[in-house]
Amino acid sequence: MIDLTNIPVTEVVEKSGLRHIAFIMDGNGRWATAKGQPREFGHRAGAANFKTIVRYCKKIGIECCTVYAFSTENIKRPKREVEAIMTLLVNYIAEAVDEKDIEFRFIGDAYGLGENIGRKCAGLEKETAGRPYRLNIALNYGGRAEIVQAVNRLMQDKLLRGDKTPVTEDDISAYLYTAGCPEPDLIVRTGNEQRISNFLTWQSTYSEFHFSQKMWPDYTTDDVDLAVRDFAGRGRRWGGV
Repeated sequence: MIDLTNIPVTEVVEKSGLRHIAFIMDGNGRWATAKGQPREFGHRAGAANFKTIVRYCKKIGIECCTVYAFSTENIKRPKREVEAIMTLLVNYIAEAVDEKDIEFRFIGDAYGLGENIGRKCAGLEKETAGRPYRLNIALNYGGRAEIVQAVNRLMQDKLLRGDKTPVTEDDISAYLYTAGCPEPDLIVRTGNEQRISNFLTWQSTYSEFHFSQKMWPDYTTDDVDLAVRDFAGRGRRWGGV
């Protein structure tokens, strides 16, 4: 356990070994509805807050951040809402290249949302490759689908090489969208929900979870500090109870 008394959050991050934090950004629509506004209003507010939280995580020393932006199931939402989310995404990609020190990765099937979006995501990845702080944006993403594509790609490569050795966990990890990024130490879900929702299914085996009753647009940097300190105060265990 770490004595967290009067320790700046940057030191808490360093002492706790927290490298990768992931966010399930839930509650945009309900936040807007509670204010008598359309759900698109909530997504705009959530997108603005996403920028604040991601930048703050970088500031306090997090190496990698992953956000659940759009799941494979979200495409079933009303057309107007989906179009509003895609507009926010395209606008963000246009400005994101100027985010200093951030390497962008889009995990999921971005091209499944259209050729234009796929190309824009690929272009941003190429333009920002090698920067020190990695941001994974889960877009048209599902955890089970990620595992399936990883296994299929792995088996195809093994077949081409004539490799008949058994598949290992490390083999599969190397073919995931998040390859090269440490597995998430901490997963935060807002919106007063307590489930994983097909997010980082493989990678979250030993993640710690922190649930917030706040809707995502109301989630603040102080709430990040609370989650980080909560994480640091836990006794993490691997491989048993």
